[in-house]
Amino acid sequence: MTSGQEKNRQRMKQLLGKPGNGNCADCGIAEPEWASYTLGVFVCHSCSGLHRNIAQISKVKSVLLDPWSLSEVEFMDSVGNNAAKAKYEQIVPAFYYCPTYKDCMLLREQWIRAKYERKEFLSVERQEPYSAGYREGFLWKRGRDNGQYLSRKFILSEREGVLKYFNKHDAREPKAIMKISTVNATFQPTKIGTAHGLQITYLKDNSTRNIFVYHEDGKEMVDWFNAIRAARFHYLQVAFPGASNSDLLPKLTRNYIKEGYMEKTGPKHTEGFKKRWFTMDDRRLMYFKDPLDAYARGEVFIGSKENSYTVLPGLPPNIQGYHWQFGITIVTPDRQFLFTCETEEDQKDWMAAFQTVTNRPMLPQEYAVEAYFKHKP
Repeated sequence: MTSGQEKNRQRMKQLLGKPGNGNCADCGIAEPEWASYTLGVFVCHSCSGLHRNIAQISKVKSVLLDPWSLSEVEFMDSVGNNAAKAKYEQIVPAFYYCPTYKDCMLLREQWIRAKYERKEFLSVERQEPYSAGYREGFLWKRGRDNGQYLSRKFILSEREGVLKYFNKHDAREPKAIMKISTVNATFQPTKIGTAHGLQITYLKDNSTRNIFVYHEDGKEMVDWFNAIRAARFHYLQVAFPGASNSDLLPKLTRNYIKEGYMEKTGPKHTEGFKKRWFTMDDRRLMYFKDPLDAYARGEVFIGSKENSYTVLPGLPPNIQGYHWQFGITIVTPDRQFLFTCETEEDQKDWMAAFQTVTNRPMLPQEYAVEAYFKHKP
């Protein structure tokens, strides 16, 4: 290697030390080792692969392994992550979901495309698909009983405060009306089995109902997701007029605290343990026969330590009928719930998940939910 090239590489390494360049420009993970020499940003290996999908705009090279010309180094020096963010993220709406390295590929790819390819955050008009307060279109929805995906018309209306879908394209009455006040949306590519799979939940008679949808076009799916977030944001601004954006934004949509299989027994602790799919959604622990069931078989409210909810490792003595060895007991003011996990690691993870919930003081509105669970038939 010529001494000039070695010099250029050393300068590139030094540029990683400049403010902003020490984290990926797109997902925020530390120590990026790739760079787009047409955009002037430093990115991680994973995001560099997504930049290759917009090769007409972004050309990437390894900071450490590829040769760099003097003009490329000068360009990288003149831009860098902070300047690029100031340019490409000028007007990101407050409700817009900005993914991190922990998020699914779809969210990250569409974020990169939105910034550099579609330049959505340079003008408000380009944000129309998710900020207009009204959206309609067709999504593939999983049938509740047969698991087949069928095309269904969806309408999101901020003015009416609802998301609804129709079973027939010309139907006048919707099959389901979901109130924006209780809607949640979370990407579930692994669970649904498609890269664009979105799980939408809402409360119906205070019980959780799941629907699973996808669209072949990734942009369409992410636009729906952000449109739901926008509608939730405006609903919450009205419902909690004094609240700051930093209070409201975490409530727009939420990922589940934990999901996975455990075994459970009934209230008398005399039945055999059955394997079920569990979802910890905020303070609701739900269990399903199948991960893609529309309704939970049961829901348990988990309050805080101050309100006598505790989580203990192991099972009480003399319990029988379980196959998995790693037990967990959840003690509530009314009864004990017994679960078993397949591995010690699973047990630790579930214990940690339950403890994040019990360690958090209950909010005033959560007392109403607790009361509902106590008086549920």
